Amino acid sequence: MDTRSYTTKVSFSDDTKSWLLVDAENETLGRLAAKVAYLLRGKHKPTFTPHLDTGDNVIVINARKVRFTGNKLSEKVYVRHTGYPGGQRFATPRELLQSKPEFIIERAVKKMLPATKLGKTIVKNLHVFADDKHDHEAQQPKAVDLKTILEKKK
Repeated sequence: MDTRSYTTKVSFSDDTKSWLLVDAENETLGRLAAKVAYLLRGKHKPTFTPHLDTGDNVIVINARKVRFTGNKLSEKVYVRHTGYPGGQRFATPRELLQSKPEFIIERAVKKMLPATKLGKTIVKNLHVFADDKHDHEAQQPKAVDLKTILEKKK
């Protein structure tokens, strides 16, 4: 048996990571997170390789203006634990949007990435900002239209 036919073909391209700008204003949280995870993972590129970080750096602005459907704004609960006995803490999206809106998008995107070392390195390429100002003007990010990503082909 020729084992060479079973080798994985990896295309190493010398293109660097690009910087993409995503506006979260009036976007539904889950759909936004799925599209951002898609861009972070690099699945939109022809050189996508499952075990490598081939994705782009993504900047998300206007995290404070993300939209929730149904009653999730008041009924959904984020649970965390401080590590001390009796340290379980609860928060609703309404409370988190006032105090730290970046956390909501970061958590949603992180849960959609692989729960491995690769997922931990990929999530470092995500930069979320509460308002429309960000610290990455020097990278000249390209604005991305979310309506074209993950669109069903007819």
